[in-house]
Formats: sequence, C-alpha cells, structure tokens
Amino acid sequence: MKVNFFDKGIWNKFWVCFSVISGILSFILLFDIIPADYKEYLKYIGYSLFFILIIIYLVIWWRANKLTDINIDIDGSNVNIKCGDLFLEDGLKTIPFNEYFDTIVDDKIISAKSLNGIFIDKYFSGKVPELDNFLVTNSDILDIVDNNVNRRLGGKKVKFKLSTIFVHDEFILTAFSKFDENNQATLTMPEYIEFLINFWDRVNRIYAQKSVSVPIFGSGITRIKEHKNISDEDLLKIMLWTFKLSEMKFKYPAKLTIIIHKDKIDQINLFNVKSIELGL
Repeated sequence: MKVNFFDKGIWNKFWVCFSVISGILSFILLFDIIPADYKEYLKYIGYSLFFILIIIYLVIWWRANKLTDINIDIDGSNVNIKCGDLFLEDGLKTIPFNEYFDTIVDDKIISAKSLNGIFIDKYFSGKVPELDNFLVTNSDILDIVDNNVNRRLGGKKVKFKLSTIFVHDEFILTAFSKFDENNQATLTMPEYIEFLINFWDRVNRIYAQKSVSVPIFGSGITRIKEHKNISDEDLLKIMLWTFKLSEMKFKYPAKLTIIIHKDKIDQINLFNVKSIELGL
C-alpha cells in the first residue's frame, strides 16, 4: 500500500470524524435525552460506535490508497492531478522533446514508447517533414544555442534553449531534456528546476485562457544526474513548487492538469500530495 496504515494524514481525517461522533454522543449523555427504557442498551451503543469508528478508519485508509484524481488550489489556480491519457485532455497538451527537437522515431534517437515518440507516430505518421518544416519556420533565433552541432550518432544539428516552446494546433512542444554524446536524455537538478520555472513563464505568455495539460516532466527515460533514485512523486512536488513560484495563474474555468501515466499511479501517494496543499 502507498499510504501507511498509521499515516499522520489518515489520523487527522479520522480525528475529524471521531470528534463529530464523540461530540454528538457527549451531547446526548450530558443532557440525558435517552429514555430510561433504553439506557440499558447504552453499552451496546458504545460497542457499535467503536466498530463504526474502526470501519471509518479503514475506509479512509482504503480511499487514500485508491486516489487517482485530486484537485489542489495554488494561489487561486486550479491544479488537477490525475491518472489518465494526455492526448484525451481538453485545451493545450504539452509534449516534451529534447533540446534538438528531434523527430526520428527509431528507438535510437527517439523511443517509440516515449511521449514525443507516441505523439509523432500518432499525428505525423508519414508526414514528419511537415513537422520539421513547422519547427524551422517558427524558430526564434533568440532560442537557438547552437545552429551547427556535430552529433556523433546523428540527429538534428540545431540546439535550442531548454523550455523553448512551439505551439502546434492544440499541442505545446517544449525542449525539455539535454542529449549527451550517446543520445541519452539527461538533466541536472538545477537544470530541471530552471526548465520548469522558465516553462511556466513561457506558457503564461501564450496559453490564452485555455486549460493546459502536462505530463510529470522527467517521469520517462530522462535521467536526473546525481538523483538517479528520485521518485515521480518527488518530481511532481517539485513541479507544484515551481508553479507556485512562477507568475503563472489560471483563471476559472481554465486549469492546469498534470497527467500521471497509468503505469506510475501506484508509485505516487496522491493522498500525501493533497496534504501539502496548505504548505504550497
């Protein structure tokens, strides 16, 4: 189970229920409103309440472990965190690319199982040159770090700043990861945090009051240097923290949705994530 049986958050929720029930019982006993004929059954009522409280605790614990969808308010912005399919969300959907915006899905440069690999195969099958042309045509020279990189294992030669974005129809394409000489996606933790802060800032300029959906950045094959064992839950918390630090604000009914892959939902304690809402 993701949530410990004696988790502090579980106890806090339970004590709310316990306080209500004990308050009602205390009121009844204080004002002696139980008819005399039924007072002999008080001990049975006590036993029943005891078992009801146990059941309530078990239900709270079970539901905490089964959470797949929560909403958090961050400075007036509605943030929905849920298990789902990014491609089925309304509004703008974010697809992370590498810093070169490579489009070759060959399981060498881009994995067919990665989010941008799925995106390319799903929406640009047989017409990848159309996507390449869009990226070239809409590139801003201020976002280009180097326009002639010699890559030993192939791929595009134009390197973009991390957090560079292109808006293509209902998708936000963003430069998320760096590629090393072996075409492996990597980032340091400072680069990861810098990416997020800059990403929220860029999205703030272009989202046009639409809802925006994003994956948990770094949840896939990207390696966070010196943090090999960092969990998806930790990455999610960092995303929420940087979102709060940014100037990004969604006005109702627009919202930010963070999508958790179905294979990762059992590794993320959404009950714990929800409990940090007041601390954000």
